[in-house]
Amino acid sequence: MRSIRNQSNLPYQVFGAFKKTCYQRLQDGLPQCYPLPDAQQPIVEDFSFFNQANLTPLQQAYTSTLEQNMIDHWPVRETYALDLLDEFVRKRLNHYKQARDFPAQVGTSQLSAYLNIGILSIRQCIQALFRQQHGDFVIQSESQQVWLDELLWREFYQHILFDFPQVSKHLPFKSSTQNIPWRDDPIALGQWQQGKTGIPIVDAGMRQLLATGWMHNRVRMICAMFLSKNLLIDWRKGEQWFMQHLIDGDLAANNGGWQWCASTGTDAVPYFRVFNPISQSLKFDPNGDYIRQWVPELTDLDAKTIHEPYAHTKIQNLDYPMPIVELKSSRTRAIETFKTYL
Repeated sequence: MRSIRNQSNLPYQVFGAFKKTCYQRLQDGLPQCYPLPDAQQPIVEDFSFFNQANLTPLQQAYTSTLEQNMIDHWPVRETYALDLLDEFVRKRLNHYKQARDFPAQVGTSQLSAYLNIGILSIRQCIQALFRQQHGDFVIQSESQQVWLDELLWREFYQHILFDFPQVSKHLPFKSSTQNIPWRDDPIALGQWQQGKTGIPIVDAGMRQLLATGWMHNRVRMICAMFLSKNLLIDWRKGEQWFMQHLIDGDLAANNGGWQWCASTGTDAVPYFRVFNPISQSLKFDPNGDYIRQWVPELTDLDAKTIHEPYAHTKIQNLDYPMPIVELKSSRTRAIETFKTYL
């Protein structure tokens, strides 16, 4: 883990510099997958006690903690994960740059859950990524580079967790943000958790999380920034909720993503940059298909109305909550709060 260092032998704190060093390493040669280990020799000791103990098989014990719909979404098989990787590289990688931000499309790799539990490794992904180049580090498309960069973001956050362990102890990477006075609002937090904020794209994402154990990456950023900026609720409460429900919940990546959105992390978004969830929704779910899938109360609305239904007086009888916060004023509140305490 200490192998990727800057010229002063210190850990990188900026992704761009970390990525540059990784690219240099990849030019020297792609990381090879480790060979399969030798089969274990038969154990001669007497383990009859365990045979009589009615122990639950490991896979059965794992799946018993999941809802059936999550088991259906995420088959726990190495062959399935390898096939998914192969299918992504062959059929969907070429469109990754254009499709990855649109939650109604299957534009991402869908591999994060398998990377998280070790069924797939980063080495296998990189080997598959450059299979067409016969193992040479030759980037032939923007989509290929963008997916590689996403894999390296995951590695970057692993290194941050290793070198700056305070982030695993409920502390911000930027100590200057430790005194931000986050709002204590359990009602608003609960509405966010259950997908009842009155902001359709946010509610769609939070409901997708509860139903499948997964949320599209673009929507994760929208939901995280809405909680930490518009609601000004402590990002750690959102981080904890995601870890409780994500099938791909990884401490380093989840923490890094939340601190990026909350402007408390390394190489994070500036505090004055606050996503407008309505603008994000219009841009990345223009027809409202993703919203309709997860917010059935809005199924019958047209593509213009569905992103901001409360702005149209003719549909006030919807069985859907009014927004729990005003976006413009809450954005201003967040910026002024950060400006005051930084």
